[in-house]
Amino acid sequence: MDSPRPISTLSMLAYGLDHPEGVAWGPDGKVYAGGELGQLYRIDLASGRFETVATNAGGFSLGIAHDSSTNSYICDQNLRQIIRVTPDGRSGVYSAGLPDRPIILPNYPVFDAAGNLYFSDSGGWGEGNGCIWRVTPDGVTSIWDTQAKGFTNGMCLAPDGRALIVVESTPPLISRVPILDDGSAGTREIIVELPRTVPDGVAFDVDGALYISLYNPNIIYRYQDGRLETLYDDWEQYILVAPTNIAFGGADMKTLLIANLCGWHLATAPMDVPGLPVQYPTL
Repeated sequence: MDSPRPISTLSMLAYGLDHPEGVAWGPDGKVYAGGELGQLYRIDLASGRFETVATNAGGFSLGIAHDSSTNSYICDQNLRQIIRVTPDGRSGVYSAGLPDRPIILPNYPVFDAAGNLYFSDSGGWGEGNGCIWRVTPDGVTSIWDTQAKGFTNGMCLAPDGRALIVVESTPPLISRVPILDDGSAGTREIIVELPRTVPDGVAFDVDGALYISLYNPNIIYRYQDGRLETLYDDWEQYILVAPTNIAFGGADMKTLLIANLCGWHLATAPMDVPGLPVQYPTL
């Protein structure tokens, strides 16, 4: 692997957040993050100032996705639900799984262009019982895939929109699950194995490079054409403090946003290549 870039290019953003695990770039040009007491934060990227949009009592906010109206869809670990929060802070349940199969640990949501919301359910650590759910635009919830089951974690849509890229934190590895023409899941493929690490988040840039954040150790990788490159290795845990979800943001999409579950801030890093925009469907 190549030598890491200087850690000095990383910066802190919005110090004072409550152990943010989730981070997302909203269609309104704001950064969104979650907190361990169910908070949803809205953050100005330029100034770092933030406000609490909502707090879901008893909750713990993990991954976040948005629709075109800037409604936030939050995987809530404690409530075991997908919570929808409007821009003015009104909350409601978007999905609670199925009556005979509740959600175990909702972790990360991804929209496709058609408005289907896929979200990972990690299951139990080391138990191999994770899965991926899908909620259709008309609100029908079903289990979409059970192949990517190794503590199913962060996800992102492939650049062509025809697959989900999935973090499986234990074995550990990154896998790919095709989205077939009929909407069902195709056969899972392993992209890269990452022994003796705990991967958490993934995001693409416009050139097709995949960025991978490691909860442990404190590393950000870039993977392209079978080559794994270390971008940041913060062994001192100065700015990267158990990095979890990642997203690209900024007007030019050249800022990498990094959540730090064991810290009180987000990290930002300038990128030479813009990030691949995520889908903001109209529902």
